[in-house]
Amino acid sequence: MSTNTSLIYPVVLVHGLLGFDKIAGIYPYFFGITQALENAGCKVFVATLSAENSNEVRGEQLLTFVKKVLAETGAAKVNLIGHSQGPLACRYAAATHPELIASVTSVNGVNFGSEIADLIRLALKPGRLPEAVANGVMNAFGNFLSAIAGHPCLPQDGIAALDALTSEGVAQFNAKYPQGLPAVWGGEGKEFENGVYYYSWGGTIDYNPFNQGVNNLDPLHLAMVGLSFFFIKERFQNDGLVGRYNMHLGKVIRSDYSLDHVDAINQTGGMVSSKTDSVQLFVEHVTRLKSKGL
Repeated sequence: MSTNTSLIYPVVLVHGLLGFDKIAGIYPYFFGITQALENAGCKVFVATLSAENSNEVRGEQLLTFVKKVLAETGAAKVNLIGHSQGPLACRYAAATHPELIASVTSVNGVNFGSEIADLIRLALKPGRLPEAVANGVMNAFGNFLSAIAGHPCLPQDGIAALDALTSEGVAQFNAKYPQGLPAVWGGEGKEFENGVYYYSWGGTIDYNPFNQGVNNLDPLHLAMVGLSFFFIKERFQNDGLVGRYNMHLGKVIRSDYSLDHVDAINQTGGMVSSKTDSVQLFVEHVTRLKSKGL
């Protein structure tokens, strides 16, 4: 990347559900993104949060991580960039400790809930055996992910994570932490609120295979395409897990890039849509943050 920028505050990347920083210290969640931002002159850290847990638990974990970054760098604040469930942890941190956060950026974020989470919750009735079995399986997988990422002690709670991503669960979260939210669903929120800048971008699935290139060979892309057909409210306007307008937060850069949910973080292994350079979107954004003096 030829872009050269130097932010005042370091960048902290925040993973979503079933996320990690690096598997076995090698394979990153934000594939190729950390290196691109460092090449552009940024100090970049990737947060280590529970793979599965509530927004508040993950938000407290993020605050702990942020304080370590501030102690290590001597910076006064950080710029948070979260993907999927990650922006909810970022929003919690910014709402409860705005003095530590310069900006929050949501990438394909679940800011108004996920229709897929709603459908799964509908199938798993509270207190019944299928819910208990699913929770056990989810927790085991979350523990496995955190262990191979080198963080075996992080607590996992699959059902809490599921509830945190439903429309109802996010609505309850939004009532407590409304900063940056649009007043009208599908609109824009305030770019600057309570001392923190808020931004978002996201994408939707482009069903034309001729626009997808190697993405046609990515099994995760095929899975996102399949899940996209379960949407009702935002049919054909979603990334496979989150609807386009449910992603909106603060200043909306754009919410209809040719990106499925995992393309947004350049997965799998850079096999993404040929129409959108997801890594470049991150690099362009730090230039945007620099223009704001962040």
